[in-house]
Amino acid sequence: MKSKHVAVLMGGFSSERPVSLSSGNACANELESVGYKVTRVDVGRDVGEVLAALKPDVAFNALHGPFGEDGTIQGVLEFLAIPYTHSGVLASALAMHKDQAKKVARAAGIPVAESRILDRFTICNEHPMKPPYVVKPVAEGSSFGVVIVKEDQSHPPQIISSPEWRYGETVMVERYIHGRELTCAVMGDVALGVCEIVPTGHSFYDYDSKYVPGGSKHECPAKVSPNIYQKIQTLALKAHQAIGCRGVSRSDFRYDDRHSENGEVVWLEINTQPGMTPTSLVPEIAAQAGHSFGDLLSWMVEDASCLR
Repeated sequence: MKSKHVAVLMGGFSSERPVSLSSGNACANELESVGYKVTRVDVGRDVGEVLAALKPDVAFNALHGPFGEDGTIQGVLEFLAIPYTHSGVLASALAMHKDQAKKVARAAGIPVAESRILDRFTICNEHPMKPPYVVKPVAEGSSFGVVIVKEDQSHPPQIISSPEWRYGETVMVERYIHGRELTCAVMGDVALGVCEIVPTGHSFYDYDSKYVPGGSKHECPAKVSPNIYQKIQTLALKAHQAIGCRGVSRSDFRYDDRHSENGEVVWLEINTQPGMTPTSLVPEIAAQAGHSFGDLLSWMVEDASCLR
């Protein structure tokens, strides 16, 4: 029913605000073009009052980062009884906390990298594990705060314990997985295609690789063997279901094929609020599967509900 009134939630107050505004405006423009009545909502602390007055039929959640994808805004929408897109309270909170998500994934038989959770000040004097390893905030998105420690690095990264660090007191230290960056989108109960991300001029898929035009090259579909392709689809769907995701999600993997084609496939994390910017992966993967941007967003709006 294209006469639905959709409130597109965007912006917010996390470090991912610029990405959310880009995603939100892209979605709002497309939803209008396919016939929905759209109201753009730049989310502030008064979002409950704003939505209660607006009374939309659906809230399209285009927020990124804390508050937007950690179960908080989902709880507000449940309280207001406004159907919404993407995952519900529990799955959102679980997926946003990298360590808890990995525990669930591991229990479901999904291969994950060894890791430790530490206070950021405990790693300033000696390596918490043998390099190479990755240090990442336990509950941030868009690769904010991710630091790669190389094999020849004699000391842990000092930025983690410095006053400039603004990504929380708890960090995950994870074994660095060599190899290729692969990602797979899930739409409902169907794993879509697998895409390879090749950062251009960056050592890994960091913030600029994700959101700056030309920051990375996407190989869709990924040029891997059929059995690896299918394996990643299977693992992405398994992660989506184990964590309890709804709507659209995207799982990220590393594939180390240096020694054999079968190599090592490791699940890194699941994103319950994948970007919807002009350079984002999910719209591209969906298009490869025959779903236009308008079709994808319409499906998400019609899939919206409470009690997700």
